[in-house]
Amino acid sequence: MPESRALDLSELERRASVRPAALAELSENLVFGEGDPDADLMIVGEAPGEEEDRSGRPFVGRAGQLLDRVLASVSIQRDEVYITNMLKFRPPGNRVPRPEELEASLPLLLEQVRLVRPQVIVTLGNVPTQWFLKTKEGITRTRGRWASWHGVRVFPMYHPAYLLRNASRERGGPKWQTWEDVQQLKNALEALGPKPPTLVLDTAEQTGLF
Repeated sequence: MPESRALDLSELERRASVRPAALAELSENLVFGEGDPDADLMIVGEAPGEEEDRSGRPFVGRAGQLLDRVLASVSIQRDEVYITNMLKFRPPGNRVPRPEELEASLPLLLEQVRLVRPQVIVTLGNVPTQWFLKTKEGITRTRGRWASWHGVRVFPMYHPAYLLRNASRERGGPKWQTWEDVQQLKNALEALGPKPPTLVLDTAEQTGLF
């Protein structure tokens, strides 16, 4: 674990506790992100839920526990990846983030990506997938299809909360598809080459990085 990169993330987390005005309606409890600061795999969800808001950690409720099991099914351990959300504060009632809230949260997310330098980003559900892929297609159309973003491979998957609402394990259903997707993800991670020393984002996306 590179100490300097961990310290950079720690400093970024300290600064992130000061919320932009656009996030005034959200919870005051920061859920920054956690995991290996040098991870090849970054997982990006939508926003913290109730359990995450209470604990200050991403993906620790029922959906997070299911995510851990999905990853563990192909021997990917939680401490080997970096996990965060588009929004770092919980929306009231777990509502979908508003465009202005996403815009205000993006500089922080982009800085996390720049510091971790993942080779693969898994987007969970519609909100992160539609932003990274610049698409309006829903996750049922985009899941399991590889894309590229600034040279980083992006792989959309169902959000585990969606899997909890669709419990059927029948062939062709969401859980079956997730099993296929996570095996594909594991194969891609095993085939990765050396990690590039830096990740350069386009100037247009480097807005307001503290």
